[in-house]
Amino acid sequence: MSERPYVIDQMISAKAIAARIEALCAEIQNEFKDTDKLVVVGLLRGSFVFIADLVRELDLPLEVDFLEASSYGSGMESSREVRILKDLRGAVEGRDVLVVEDIVDTGHTMHHVHALLQSRKPKRMKTIALLDKPSRREIAFKADWTGFEIPDEFVVGYGIDYAQRNRNLPYIGKVRFI
Repeated sequence: MSERPYVIDQMISAKAIAARIEALCAEIQNEFKDTDKLVVVGLLRGSFVFIADLVRELDLPLEVDFLEASSYGSGMESSREVRILKDLRGAVEGRDVLVVEDIVDTGHTMHHVHALLQSRKPKRMKTIALLDKPSRREIAFKADWTGFEIPDEFVVGYGIDYAQRNRNLPYIGKVRFI
């Protein structure tokens, strides 16, 4: 793929993300205050920065596991075919689970992952997405918690990439091709 030149315009600052995570964690802690241990499932690769910040802020007994699902490849458009590239290492049956996603776009990935994990009979399962693009939704799916609702823009930063670049930006930025 030949990459077109682009610039990145900041949409959501690192400070705004940190403040929102603090507020979200207060709600998550209230929801799971009675948990023996919360299994925090990060959807790789885009959620790794978000999940790291979430688990550092959560004052709950927890463990972290990862699932890698893909519907994008290296492009900018969802293929709508969800593939599980890496499954969980541990079991979730009878356990409290929080699924962490970077962005809910068409809804295909989260719908697929939610159904897969629900079939494994968790005691309770909730979902959180850093970003939500409701204007792009093709399958009805709404995360239990959302960091920010954004317009239909291609974004990078804070773990989210474009062709494996820009994951290390501390903010969410909009890609603008030049």
